[in-house]
Amino acid sequence: MALLEVNDLKVHFRTDDGIVKAVDGVSYTVESGQALGIVGESGSGKSVSSLTVMGLTRFAGNAIIEGSIVFDGKDLLAASDEDMRTLRGNDIAMIFQDPLSSLHPFYKIGDQLVEAIQAHRDVSKAQALDRSVEMLGLVGIPEPRRRIDSYPHEFSGGMRQRVMIAMALINDPKLLIADEPTTALDVTVQAQILDLIQRLQKELDTAIVMITHDLGVVAEVTDDIGVMYAGRIVEYADKEAIFAAPEHPYTWGLLKSIPRLDSPRGEELVPIPGRPPSLILKPSGCAFHPRCPYVREAHTKIDPQLAPAADVGNGGGHRHEVACLLPGQTRRALWAALRTGQVPDQVLENVDVPETAIDREAVGEVLAPAGTEVADGVVAAEPVATEPAPPAVTDGLSQDAGPDAPRR
Repeated sequence: MALLEVNDLKVHFRTDDGIVKAVDGVSYTVESGQALGIVGESGSGKSVSSLTVMGLTRFAGNAIIEGSIVFDGKDLLAASDEDMRTLRGNDIAMIFQDPLSSLHPFYKIGDQLVEAIQAHRDVSKAQALDRSVEMLGLVGIPEPRRRIDSYPHEFSGGMRQRVMIAMALINDPKLLIADEPTTALDVTVQAQILDLIQRLQKELDTAIVMITHDLGVVAEVTDDIGVMYAGRIVEYADKEAIFAAPEHPYTWGLLKSIPRLDSPRGEELVPIPGRPPSLILKPSGCAFHPRCPYVREAHTKIDPQLAPAADVGNGGGHRHEVACLLPGQTRRALWAALRTGQVPDQVLENVDVPETAIDREAVGEVLAPAGTEVADGVVAAEPVATEPAPPAVTDGLSQDAGPDAPRR
């Protein structure tokens, strides 16, 4: 059994304007020692899904939570508040997005670390203080015995983030959730924080869920990647597949909107047009269709389901799922053209996108509209290329798909 199993998780919020479907049917698993990256634009549901794992959304009086979250054999949605307090900060820990607002400004760093230990361990204050000094040294705080008496405002942004990592790991959790741990940090500090998380993961065998909008971060740290859009995972695969052979137009948009090391100087980036949809009034059919350059009429009526991608059908031996109505062969042809540097308008001139054909697997049990041709999405055609994509860079970090290639 996986350490964490999230199955069909839905988190909706009642508001005066309507029901906000922040998370709308998310499923994933995380094994011990594994790192999962969850990426997407702001408002895609990344943080809400992980806050629900921590049991923090249950305190919102307007939350409607469905599905299941099983951690180490325990059903977290059925757990009492007392049980969750026992798990939170002990077996499950979280690095929050803004360390300055997460650390109490009136208390010294040492007092806050000691409190985190004594809440879960029957130890003296002196023992907890020694453990706090040890953890500050482990995360690279210089002179930890002296700095433990400092206040949060006396630390730089990178040092505060290191304190948050120390606090999250101080009780040796089995699962660490990192919510945008490198936001607002400069490139050098960002790289140091990522190296630190990787090192601690290996030393402590901690499972990690990394939440970010930065593809360079997930390329550096994670094993698998889930791409979220409008409250759902639209593509899930190992990071090599996501960077070398992505199959969802939204994933293509994310990859094409960041600078690459092999691109000519001065080449313009290709942003994703439009903006994320309202989670109260989501578009009919595929939620991405208002922004998708390859949309067809059927895509506005049918809501695609996650289905195995072509590389899985060809015996890839790993999980690669995509929620897209474009036929599999069409998706692969579109990405092949995009990889050559063409923009979507140029791609549409060179690749035939069927007006009526849709992916059989992505339709699921939904009845296709009359006149629509349902095509097989997983076909035993030529093997999908799995060689690493050319390295890309986000915020100065190398985004390298190959496991053996240099990171920076």
